[in-house]
Amino acid sequence: MLLPDDIDAIRQEPDPIRQAQRAAALQAVYQQHSTELGRLRRAGMERAHVEKGMSYTDVAKALGITKGRVTQIRSSAPPAARALFGIGPVTVVLPYRYQVTDRERPLLAAEDVAAGDLAKQLLESFGFTTRTAQVGPDDTELPEGDLFVICGPKSSPAVADLLDTDPRFTIGRDEDGWFIEDRQTHEHHRSPMDTSGGSTDVAYVARRREGSRTITHVAGLHAIGSLGALTQLTDDAAELFSTTEGGDFSLLVESSHDGLTITSAVALGAPRRWDD
Repeated sequence: MLLPDDIDAIRQEPDPIRQAQRAAALQAVYQQHSTELGRLRRAGMERAHVEKGMSYTDVAKALGITKGRVTQIRSSAPPAARALFGIGPVTVVLPYRYQVTDRERPLLAAEDVAAGDLAKQLLESFGFTTRTAQVGPDDTELPEGDLFVICGPKSSPAVADLLDTDPRFTIGRDEDGWFIEDRQTHEHHRSPMDTSGGSTDVAYVARRREGSRTITHVAGLHAIGSLGALTQLTDDAAELFSTTEGGDFSLLVESSHDGLTITSAVALGAPRRWDD
């Protein structure tokens, strides 16, 4: 919860650079809360219209504003599906792996970078401020705040721990390769790239509330699958929010690609609510 004490602490910060940094960080948080309140204001107006049968003229009178102002709010405030990803700011988390070129160094896969860019575009279209972070094989904790994680369990123990809390799906590996397992039926979903070759992959997608924050998690069985899942999320975010009613869920997405271009991306069945 944001309190006046936060501002007082910044006002009393002795280091001028640190003061500017802390002020900018807190300002971003306040701006994101303001954006979310705009979404809720729009949602309240639309609920009054649908649930109470009020005309927007009547809504305007009840709120003490003009009908033109109601129209302006409904056209400019973020849509309901923004709630899928939290309040913001949202940190997009990508995996790095140590590989040897001229020397051992952390590297990001081109597919993960492309997926991260698409995630930021999606989030910013909903009025989010975005940040970026990397997670690696030695990291046991994820960053604080709302997150959009694009990473599988192999790349980070922190992501493996996150996946362990999903009651619907998990990701495992056997002698035949990686798979996504349905925890209830024990069915294994494998990537066609591994079983028959070609250019089709399968990805895991989940959205959860964890305390006061929201974590979206995407993990392709291959890195290109994550980019396919981002394409599907971008196309279907509004429908996904409506279907899940803002609850926690898991979903599988199958996508095909030509290089780094996703040529198709579809959900494999309905999203699996965690509270069902």
